[in-house]
Amino acid sequence: MRRSPWATLAVLAFAQFIVVLDVTIVNVALPDIQTDLRFSSENLQWVISAYTLLFGGFLLLGGRAADLLGSRRVFVAGLALFGVTSLLAGFAGSPGVLIAARAVQGLGGAMLSPAALSILTVTFPHGRERNIAMGVWGGLAGLGGTLGVVAGGLLVDSLDWRWVFFVNVPIVALIVLLTPTFVRHIPGAGAGARDFDALGATLGTTGLLAVVYGVVRAEPAGWGSLEVAGFLLGGAVLLTAFVVVESRSHAPLVPLRLFRSRALSTASVALGLNGAAFLSMFFLTSIYLQQVRGDSALEAGVHFLPMGAAAIAAAVGATQLVQRFGTRPVQLGGAILNVAGLALLMGVSAHGSYTSELLPGLVLFGIGIIGLGVPAQIAAVVDVENHEAGAASGVVTAFYQVGGALGLAVVTTLSLSHTTAALADGASQEQALVDGFHRGLLVAGVFTVIAIVVTFASPRISPNAEQLAKATAAA
Repeated sequence: MRRSPWATLAVLAFAQFIVVLDVTIVNVALPDIQTDLRFSSENLQWVISAYTLLFGGFLLLGGRAADLLGSRRVFVAGLALFGVTSLLAGFAGSPGVLIAARAVQGLGGAMLSPAALSILTVTFPHGRERNIAMGVWGGLAGLGGTLGVVAGGLLVDSLDWRWVFFVNVPIVALIVLLTPTFVRHIPGAGAGARDFDALGATLGTTGLLAVVYGVVRAEPAGWGSLEVAGFLLGGAVLLTAFVVVESRSHAPLVPLRLFRSRALSTASVALGLNGAAFLSMFFLTSIYLQQVRGDSALEAGVHFLPMGAAAIAAAVGATQLVQRFGTRPVQLGGAILNVAGLALLMGVSAHGSYTSELLPGLVLFGIGIIGLGVPAQIAAVVDVENHEAGAASGVVTAFYQVGGALGLAVVTTLSLSHTTAALADGASQEQALVDGFHRGLLVAGVFTVIAIVVTFASPRISPNAEQLAKATAAA
């Protein structure tokens, strides 16, 4: 049976849409989740971090599994896992169950997302059609992030926070049913299990989890405690072992030779810092809007819409700017706008005007986050061999996800400790939360300032049309 490639695109893009939507839809539900399940303030960020860590940590292994076992098979398996764990998250009765469900949900995303991109790349030939398909793919992903905050607000206000997870189940079931009809089977390479770098994936992800947990525990236990020191040291040992394993593996999860490219190395670090700033700002602002300003979940979601619209507009123009000015100037401009947006947000008060205090900072940050991200992704793969473009794309995507999780842990810990100190000094609950919000944004700003330094160290690349097409396909 002949399948329309555009019907295939529709199914794949819809799947990617819900994966991206799931990252933002949960943010506006966090205050209700915290109250209902009695989350502590320091552990609430794990609702986000558990998902992003497992997604980033197993993204490359998911791509490798798609190559060996067949892209459609891994895509459907990832979808099924994502749907089942969404159902479990919705029924969660304790923080531990919700965090565990979110972690495995991230694993499902790490399976389906690279498999979907692999199918899309095979379905559309190199050139105009593939570029259009990638534009639709990227646009729907951006739309998912924007609509997620509004959809989350509607579900929380009209039903219950649990529906931000339940809503995934019928959508996933529909996509699973449509996939055999509209997505053709793509056989895998048929290699044996020895080609799976499961050890590398396990070492890398558990090492990152240990480091993040150590940072989270630093606020209640103290940075000098044996518990915190043990987790941080253990995480460092596991990550060192990960590098050793990767350097000796014949089929590494992360080909270390890729980092010989200065463009890829600097782009990966910049994207990791970008992810840290974005997830931190989103998390902190969601809490601020609802717990300080008293917004409903829907109102909070609507207040994020201008930032999403600014990001979509920035994505449209970023590639053209790169063609005209090269990657480094555009990336630098994006990072500077990020800092400016965070600086404006740090000026907000408990009862200030949304239009004058929050809106300008959100719009600038929305433009900046894409202004930094697009040229960094292009630079990451522009001088990589075609047969390793997918691996390079996986590396920078994993850096973004993992950097976001690590950055969120650091920001949440420092923000919470500042809030606690303000309360101890006699500040009101409201003012203490605002002070903690400001401190968290300051740390997020530090991440972005470091990204500016990293950008100066990156090469200035002016890609031609063919290189841009390759970068778009791998992004």
